[in-house]
Amino acid sequence: MQDSGDSGSPWKAAADRQTEREAKRIAVLRTAARAFNEMGYHNTSLDDIARRLNVTKPTIYYYVRNKEEILFECVRIGLEMLDEASNDVAGHDGSAYGELIAVMRKYAEIVTMDFGMCVIRVGEEPLTEESRRTLRSLKRSIDRKFRRLIERGIAEGCIAPCDPKIAAFTVAGALSWIARWYRPNGGLSPHDIAAQSIDLLMNGLGKTPGQNQNIRGGP
Repeated sequence: MQDSGDSGSPWKAAADRQTEREAKRIAVLRTAARAFNEMGYHNTSLDDIARRLNVTKPTIYYYVRNKEEILFECVRIGLEMLDEASNDVAGHDGSAYGELIAVMRKYAEIVTMDFGMCVIRVGEEPLTEESRRTLRSLKRSIDRKFRRLIERGIAEGCIAPCDPKIAAFTVAGALSWIARWYRPNGGLSPHDIAAQSIDLLMNGLGKTPGQNQNIRGGP
């Protein structure tokens, strides 16, 4: 008897159908994220998303229940990408400093992508409180990983003594803001933007180390 997954069968195997459906669902979400980023969540309708995909509105409902679910999934995917950035580079460098640089680079690049950009430009505010709680737990995970890397760096002596909480907020906040002003057709690539931003965050604007000593007390 011929297996239903063989190429000679007129029917696709269940796994193949599921893979195809998931690919189409991601296409719906990615198109929606791009629309939200460009037009705003409240100004984007399911009709707008359907037109961009060149499908009917009922087709959208085959993959998602409503617009709120679309936003939740877009932000969730973006946050999971950011959360996994540290996992992808863990152990790739012998020092916390090198690992922190690698995480920052991936973070900066992710926020120039459709889902990562949606996390910053739209976020979870339009969602229900329950959905916001779920997404905020992911944000806390990202923050904890930044803090642990900074704490490790301080302990290793490769990062200057500082408040890890403030440092993590500053780094993540600065890198996240890239999503607000980045334009795909701009003069700099995501790689270039990441490199310059990280250099400024790690080395500062002062020409020499002594120029940064009076920040707390002013002139």
